[in-house]
Amino acid sequence: MSLWFNRIGSDKWNGHLIAGPCAYEGYDHACFMLDNILPICVDNRINLLYKTSFDKANRTSADSFRGAENALKDFGKIKKEFGIEICSDVHEPWQITGMDNVNVIQIPAFLCRQTDLLKAAAVSGRPVMVKKGQFLSPKDMKNVAKKLESFGCERIILAERGTMFGYNNLVVDFRSIPIMQETGHKVCIDATHSTQMPGGNGESSGGDSQYAKYMMRNGLICGADIVFAEVHNDPFDAPSDSETQLDIEEFKEFVGEIHETYALGRKFKETSTRSKTRSISF
Repeated sequence: MSLWFNRIGSDKWNGHLIAGPCAYEGYDHACFMLDNILPICVDNRINLLYKTSFDKANRTSADSFRGAENALKDFGKIKKEFGIEICSDVHEPWQITGMDNVNVIQIPAFLCRQTDLLKAAAVSGRPVMVKKGQFLSPKDMKNVAKKLESFGCERIILAERGTMFGYNNLVVDFRSIPIMQETGHKVCIDATHSTQMPGGNGESSGGDSQYAKYMMRNGLICGADIVFAEVHNDPFDAPSDSETQLDIEEFKEFVGEIHETYALGRKFKETSTRSKTRSISF
């Protein structure tokens, strides 16, 4: 049971956020990050799910950092100390057997159609968040949702994180949020990965985190249920996603804007006069 997931939509909260550093850098670093970002979320009544990758397998280079050792074991201590839940991504079905301390399982965008991986995540009984592949239209995500449903998963999050726009660039079609919501599941706007330039630096991905706030604002106005954002105390020296993660001061401003924009997005969603979405071709 994920209390974080069950709180989505409650009037007690000013927004729902999945946030943390891209890759796990050790127990001390995780505690430092939570000491800084958790009070920001509490002060703004933002429902926080802490996210960090225990194994960052989908890196551009074989030499890239993949995560500190003992992450999955450390997660148990971190959850107990801070009273939070944790989201982490998985790349192989067999990894899920060791993820008892992970509350919400994330399926990376590149792996969103991998049936065996989706099945393993679904039968774990936990909520599953699937990043929309950069190569898929939002309407294609209904097939991903149907796969999870067929394996018994009912608590599903579909995340928009941009679509390939030529080489080494992404563009976000915000129609994808209401389109994916037609599945009946929660939809997340991944504000930081949407600013990414995949492989743009040759042996690593580039990006520009200054645009993350615009992704968040537009996503919430279009009705997104959840915001995703990676945050780091020293982004430009981070071992992964150095150009797309927010620093802590940017994060503080970012969370304050979620507080303000979330309610506006819900208002637009509730007062919409559209009774039926028109058919859109891609």
